[in-house]
Amino acid sequence: MSGNAGKSNLILVGFMGTGKSTVSRMLSESLGWPRFDTDEEVERRSGKTISELFAEEGESSFRDWESRALADVLSGTNRIVATGGGAVLREENRRVMRLGGWIVALTADKESLIRRVTAGNADGTRPLLAGDAEARVASLLETRKHAYDFAHAVIDTSRLSPADVADLLQRWLR
Repeated sequence: MSGNAGKSNLILVGFMGTGKSTVSRMLSESLGWPRFDTDEEVERRSGKTISELFAEEGESSFRDWESRALADVLSGTNRIVATGGGAVLREENRRVMRLGGWIVALTADKESLIRRVTAGNADGTRPLLAGDAEARVASLLETRKHAYDFAHAVIDTSRLSPADVADLLQRWLR
């Protein structure tokens, strides 16, 4: 990974709906690196869906699971790691990420995010959007507007396809 200060993993952070999971799959396939999605890791380890964890144990418990999963997946090298949108909220997680790899924040404008997170297959899978998804997205964007500032690079995915983002990242990794 030239050009990224010798970091050994690529870590994708960003708000829900920016494309982290999709882009990470594409990069894993093209680079041959293993892919880890912290949300998927939490579900696998806990035996519960994220919605179930939120409902049964609360957000704090979910964030504890998330922190453990993040630290574990970043203990390896040459990995593509897609984080949950709120993984950056804990300083401990930001520190682990800074030590563990090259951090790229994926962003998108509010309209693109609302469209993506309310798409048919996204319904019910995002507990933080329960109720009025549009209002929740606006509120969360406001409270997290500087949460991703610690990333080494930023890509606005509003007008890019996941393939475009993956191609751009591959060029940066060379």
